[in-house]
Amino acid sequence: MEILAVLIDFVLHVDRHLEAFVAAYGAWIYALLFLIIFIETGVVVMPFLPGDSLLFIVGAMCGTGLLDFKVAVPLMCVAAIAGNQSNYTIGRFFGPKVFQWEQSRFFNKKAFMQAHEFYEKYGGVTIVIARFMPFVRTFAPFVAGVAQMTRAKFTLYDVGGGLLWVVGVTSLGFAFGNVPWVRQHLEIIIWATIFIPGLIAIYGGWKAGRKKKNEQQHPGA
Repeated sequence: MEILAVLIDFVLHVDRHLEAFVAAYGAWIYALLFLIIFIETGVVVMPFLPGDSLLFIVGAMCGTGLLDFKVAVPLMCVAAIAGNQSNYTIGRFFGPKVFQWEQSRFFNKKAFMQAHEFYEKYGGVTIVIARFMPFVRTFAPFVAGVAQMTRAKFTLYDVGGGLLWVVGVTSLGFAFGNVPWVRQHLEIIIWATIFIPGLIAIYGGWKAGRKKKNEQQHPGA
Protein backbone atom coordinates (compact mmCIF):
# COMPACT_ATOMS: atom_id res chain seq x y z
CA MET A 1 0.00 0.00 0.00
CA GLU A 2 2.88 2.34 0.75
CA ILE A 3 4.34 1.77 -2.72
CA LEU A 4 0.92 2.44 -4.26
CA ALA A 5 0.59 5.69 -2.31
CA VAL A 6 4.02 6.82 -3.50
CA LEU A 7 3.13 5.94 -7.10
CA ILE A 8 -0.18 7.84 -6.95
CA ASP A 9 1.58 10.84 -5.45
CA PHE A 10 4.16 10.75 -8.25
CA VAL A 11 1.48 10.57 -10.94
CA LEU A 12 -0.61 13.40 -9.48
CA HIS A 13 2.33 15.64 -8.63
CA VAL A 14 4.70 14.68 -11.39
CA ASP A 15 5.58 18.34 -11.95
CA ARG A 16 6.97 18.73 -8.43
CA HIS A 17 8.88 15.47 -8.55
CA LEU A 18 10.47 16.23 -11.92
CA GLU A 19 11.44 19.74 -10.82
CA ALA A 20 13.03 18.30 -7.67
CA PHE A 21 14.88 15.72 -9.77
CA VAL A 22 16.23 18.42 -12.11
CA ALA A 23 17.40 20.47 -9.13
CA ALA A 24 19.18 17.45 -7.63
CA TYR A 25 20.55 15.62 -10.67
CA GLY A 26 20.46 18.05 -13.61
CA ALA A 27 20.82 16.43 -17.03
CA TRP A 28 20.13 12.95 -15.62
CA ILE A 29 16.47 13.95 -15.92
CA TYR A 30 16.61 12.98 -19.60
CA ALA A 31 17.65 9.43 -18.70
CA LEU A 32 14.76 9.25 -16.23
CA LEU A 33 12.27 10.47 -18.84
CA PHE A 34 13.52 7.87 -21.33
CA LEU A 35 13.23 5.12 -18.72
CA ILE A 36 9.68 6.03 -17.64
CA ILE A 37 8.34 6.29 -21.20
CA PHE A 38 10.09 3.10 -22.30
CA ILE A 39 8.84 1.06 -19.34
CA GLU A 40 5.28 2.45 -19.52
CA THR A 41 5.00 1.52 -23.21
CA GLY A 42 7.34 -1.47 -23.29
CA VAL A 43 6.47 -3.67 -20.31
CA VAL A 44 2.97 -5.12 -20.35
CA VAL A 45 2.74 -5.35 -16.54
CA MET A 46 3.58 -1.64 -15.99
CA PRO A 47 0.60 0.26 -17.46
CA PHE A 48 0.16 2.51 -14.41
CA LEU A 49 3.19 4.75 -14.96
CA PRO A 50 2.43 8.34 -16.04
CA GLY A 51 2.35 8.92 -19.78
CA ASP A 52 0.20 11.80 -21.00
CA SER A 53 0.65 13.82 -17.83
CA LEU A 54 4.41 13.31 -17.95
CA LEU A 55 4.63 14.54 -21.54
CA PHE A 56 2.46 17.56 -20.74
CA ILE A 57 4.58 18.49 -17.71
CA VAL A 58 7.80 18.04 -19.66
CA GLY A 59 6.43 20.43 -22.26
CA ALA A 60 5.58 22.96 -19.55
CA MET A 61 9.08 22.62 -18.09
CA CYS A 62 10.56 23.19 -21.53
CA GLY A 63 8.47 26.34 -21.72
CA THR A 64 10.13 27.70 -18.58
CA GLY A 65 13.63 26.68 -19.66
CA LEU A 66 14.08 23.91 -17.09
CA LEU A 67 14.34 21.35 -19.91
CA ASP A 68 15.45 21.55 -23.53
CA PHE A 69 12.57 20.82 -25.92
CA LYS A 70 14.99 19.81 -28.71
CA VAL A 71 16.57 17.18 -26.45
CA ALA A 72 13.57 15.93 -24.48
CA VAL A 73 11.15 15.38 -27.38
CA PRO A 74 13.40 13.30 -29.69
CA LEU A 75 14.58 11.26 -26.71
CA MET A 76 11.02 10.49 -25.60
CA CYS A 77 10.01 9.69 -29.19
CA VAL A 78 12.75 7.07 -29.34
CA ALA A 79 11.66 5.70 -25.95
CA ALA A 80 8.00 5.48 -27.01
CA ILE A 81 8.78 3.76 -30.32
CA ALA A 82 11.33 1.38 -28.79
CA GLY A 83 8.96 0.60 -25.91
CA ASN A 84 6.20 -0.43 -28.29
CA GLN A 85 8.63 -2.55 -30.27
CA SER A 86 9.67 -4.30 -27.06
CA ASN A 87 6.05 -4.89 -26.05
CA TYR A 88 5.18 -6.20 -29.51
CA THR A 89 8.13 -8.60 -29.39
CA ILE A 90 7.08 -9.88 -25.96
CA GLY A 91 3.53 -10.43 -27.21
CA ARG A 92 4.69 -12.18 -30.37
CA PHE A 93 6.93 -14.52 -28.39
CA PHE A 94 4.75 -15.25 -25.36
CA GLY A 95 1.31 -14.40 -26.76
CA PRO A 96 -0.03 -17.90 -27.43
CA LYS A 97 0.32 -18.69 -23.72
CA VAL A 98 -1.21 -15.51 -22.34
CA PHE A 99 -4.83 -16.61 -22.63
CA GLN A 100 -4.06 -19.42 -20.18
CA TRP A 101 -3.02 -16.96 -17.46
CA GLU A 102 -5.27 -16.36 -14.50
CA GLN A 103 -5.94 -13.06 -12.78
CA SER A 104 -2.92 -12.09 -10.70
CA ARG A 105 -1.39 -9.15 -8.92
CA PHE A 106 0.98 -8.62 -11.86
CA PHE A 107 -1.38 -9.16 -14.80
CA ASN A 108 -4.94 -7.91 -15.10
CA LYS A 109 -6.57 -10.40 -17.44
CA LYS A 110 -9.84 -8.45 -17.62
CA ALA A 111 -8.01 -5.30 -18.74
CA PHE A 112 -6.09 -7.36 -21.26
CA MET A 113 -9.28 -8.80 -22.73
CA GLN A 114 -10.82 -5.33 -22.99
CA ALA A 115 -7.75 -4.16 -24.90
CA HIS A 116 -7.98 -7.29 -27.07
CA GLU A 117 -11.61 -6.55 -27.96
CA PHE A 118 -10.73 -2.94 -28.72
CA TYR A 119 -7.88 -4.07 -30.98
CA GLU A 120 -10.01 -6.65 -32.76
CA LYS A 121 -12.59 -4.02 -33.61
CA TYR A 122 -10.34 -1.24 -34.85
CA GLY A 123 -7.43 -3.20 -36.30
CA GLY A 124 -4.02 -1.65 -36.85
CA VAL A 125 -5.25 1.91 -36.27
CA THR A 126 -5.54 0.94 -32.60
CA ILE A 127 -1.75 1.28 -32.32
CA VAL A 128 -2.14 5.00 -33.06
CA ILE A 129 -5.37 5.59 -31.11
CA ALA A 130 -4.11 3.67 -28.09
CA ARG A 131 -1.18 6.04 -27.67
CA PHE A 132 -3.61 8.52 -26.15
CA MET A 133 -5.32 6.02 -23.86
CA PRO A 134 -3.73 5.07 -20.52
CA PHE A 135 -3.50 1.30 -19.93
CA VAL A 136 -4.71 0.54 -23.47
CA ARG A 137 -1.49 1.93 -24.95
CA THR A 138 0.48 -0.58 -22.86
CA PHE A 139 -1.62 -3.56 -23.95
CA ALA A 140 -2.21 -2.65 -27.63
CA PRO A 141 1.30 -3.42 -28.94
CA PHE A 142 1.32 -6.62 -26.89
CA VAL A 143 -1.97 -7.68 -28.48
CA ALA A 144 -0.56 -6.79 -31.91
CA GLY A 145 2.24 -9.24 -31.21
CA VAL A 146 -0.19 -11.90 -30.02
CA ALA A 147 -2.23 -11.38 -33.20
CA GLN A 148 0.95 -11.91 -35.27
CA MET A 149 0.65 -8.50 -36.96
CA THR A 150 3.57 -8.17 -39.38
CA ARG A 151 6.57 -6.28 -38.00
CA ALA A 152 6.64 -3.88 -40.98
CA LYS A 153 2.99 -2.90 -40.59
CA PHE A 154 3.27 -2.60 -36.83
CA THR A 155 6.38 -0.43 -37.11
CA LEU A 156 4.58 1.94 -39.47
CA TYR A 157 1.79 2.52 -36.93
CA ASP A 158 4.26 2.49 -34.04
CA VAL A 159 6.45 5.26 -35.46
CA GLY A 160 3.53 7.38 -36.64
CA GLY A 161 1.60 7.02 -33.40
CA GLY A 162 4.67 7.54 -31.23
CA LEU A 163 5.64 10.78 -32.97
CA LEU A 164 2.07 12.08 -32.88
CA TRP A 165 1.69 11.27 -29.19
CA VAL A 166 5.00 12.60 -27.89
CA VAL A 167 5.26 15.68 -30.10
CA GLY A 168 1.55 16.51 -29.78
CA VAL A 169 1.12 16.22 -26.01
CA THR A 170 4.51 17.76 -25.20
CA SER A 171 3.75 20.69 -27.51
CA LEU A 172 0.43 21.24 -25.72
CA GLY A 173 2.31 21.38 -22.43
CA PHE A 174 4.83 23.80 -23.93
CA ALA A 175 2.05 26.09 -25.15
CA PHE A 176 -0.42 25.89 -22.26
CA GLY A 177 1.33 24.21 -19.31
CA ASN A 178 2.34 27.50 -17.71
CA VAL A 179 -0.98 29.28 -18.10
CA PRO A 180 -2.07 30.25 -14.53
CA TRP A 181 -5.48 28.54 -14.80
CA VAL A 182 -3.85 25.32 -16.02
CA ARG A 183 -1.28 25.39 -13.20
CA GLN A 184 -4.04 25.90 -10.63
CA HIS A 185 -6.10 22.98 -11.94
CA LEU A 186 -3.24 20.68 -12.93
CA GLU A 187 -4.28 17.84 -10.63
CA ILE A 188 -7.80 17.81 -12.11
CA ILE A 189 -6.34 17.84 -15.62
CA ILE A 190 -4.11 14.88 -14.77
CA TRP A 191 -7.07 12.90 -13.38
CA ALA A 192 -8.98 13.75 -16.57
CA THR A 193 -6.17 12.46 -18.80
CA ILE A 194 -6.28 9.19 -16.88
CA PHE A 195 -10.00 8.55 -16.50
CA ILE A 196 -11.64 9.99 -19.62
CA PRO A 197 -9.62 7.98 -22.17
CA GLY A 198 -9.77 4.99 -19.83
CA LEU A 199 -13.56 5.11 -19.70
CA ILE A 200 -13.72 5.39 -23.48
CA ALA A 201 -11.52 2.31 -23.80
CA ILE A 202 -13.58 0.34 -21.28
CA TYR A 203 -16.80 1.30 -23.08
CA GLY A 204 -15.29 0.26 -26.42
CA GLY A 205 -14.24 -3.09 -24.99
CA TRP A 206 -17.64 -3.64 -23.33
CA LYS A 207 -19.53 -2.74 -26.50
CA ALA A 208 -17.36 -5.02 -28.63
CA GLY A 209 -17.80 -7.85 -26.13
CA ARG A 210 -21.58 -7.36 -26.07
CA LYS A 211 -21.73 -7.36 -29.85
CA LYS A 212 -19.74 -10.58 -29.99
CA LYS A 213 -22.00 -12.17 -27.39
CA ASN A 214 -25.13 -11.17 -29.37
CA GLU A 215 -23.62 -12.63 -32.53
CA GLN A 216 -22.97 -15.90 -30.72
CA GLN A 217 -26.52 -16.01 -29.35
CA HIS A 218 -28.11 -14.98 -32.68
CA PRO A 219 -25.70 -16.22 -35.39
CA GLY A 220 -28.20 -15.71 -38.18
CA ALA A 221 -29.38 -12.26 -37.16
